[in-house]
Amino acid sequence: MDENQEWMDAQDPVRVATKEETDKKCPACGGTMDFDPMTGGLLCPFCGFKKEIEKTDDQGTAAKEQRLEDAESTGNCDWGVEKKTVICQSCGAESVYDALQISNECPYCGSNQVMEAAGINTLAPGGVCVFKITVDEAGERFKGWMKRRIFCPSEAKKKAKPKSFKGVYLPYWTFDAETHTDYTAQYGINHTSRDSKGNTTTRTDWHNTSGDFDKFINDQPVLASTKHDTEMLKKLEPFLTEDNLLYKPEYVAGFISERYSIGLQDGWTQAKVMITKQLEHDISSDIKSKKHADSVRSLRMNTDYNDIAYKYLLLPIWISSFKYKDKIYQFVVNGQTGRVAGKTPISALRVAIAVLLGIALIALIVALRNNS
Repeated sequence: MDENQEWMDAQDPVRVATKEETDKKCPACGGTMDFDPMTGGLLCPFCGFKKEIEKTDDQGTAAKEQRLEDAESTGNCDWGVEKKTVICQSCGAESVYDALQISNECPYCGSNQVMEAAGINTLAPGGVCVFKITVDEAGERFKGWMKRRIFCPSEAKKKAKPKSFKGVYLPYWTFDAETHTDYTAQYGINHTSRDSKGNTTTRTDWHNTSGDFDKFINDQPVLASTKHDTEMLKKLEPFLTEDNLLYKPEYVAGFISERYSIGLQDGWTQAKVMITKQLEHDISSDIKSKKHADSVRSLRMNTDYNDIAYKYLLLPIWISSFKYKDKIYQFVVNGQTGRVAGKTPISALRVAIAVLLGIALIALIVALRNNS
């Protein structure tokens, strides 16, 4: 240990205690170790030393569902190690770091306008879906995805460097519930006829129906953050939420964990909207199957929810962003499955060429048909 390190430790005894309690100090070089998706253990980024995560009685245990009706306004804020919250002054994102980690750049927008926030407690997660995809694998998935963006300018593709990915755990609520739905609807059966000239017409006969439908909802995910493009993140689903581990600080070592900004009750409100859409689809499909129908309309539902339970999970995402013509474009990779989503700039020239080629192809087809 050099003199500067000794002086820093002497000035900040809490820092020393935090370093010791994390159990992430590399025994070979003294560096802080990170979670390694390849081995599921700890890896020193400085000397390459690897270490298994110490096994406990609950090793491999998944997070337990909590009853929604028993949820309290306050809960467990103990992350197992000293944490700090950093706020980006540019995009407003709040990230949770180990006290030893230093952040000078926002992982979401790339801004350097970040500052530590004092006195903010945040609930510790119940479980973690750890990273299975390494940063190199995420980069390869990303490059393959970018090659398929035919309307993206070449210059933009060059600026979107896969090595700039950062690993982030985003906060999610997941909900379980037993649902019972009473419904009324109309189902349509099509009848097709042909006249003497060969023209076909279709008539739909509509019939009234009613019934009930039971479905168990398992792990309905709700993003517990307002700082992201929800539609983009939806494209990363499904997450393998049942493949979670009871939270341990070692699992998030070296990664950023975002502080949730959507509370539990608001999360359940959003979950019910998603569940309703799923029930509409399932009930319509059930009616079509039972009635041998072609379509369903005027579906009205009344749903009761029972045995509602929730989990607070951290889900793994690789995030990258780049600036092109003064606009920031963000890309994300599912840290479990490698699925990629994002937005790219569009080249007007490439779109115009594609349109002209399409017109030329249509004209060629018409000409060939006329000649035949």
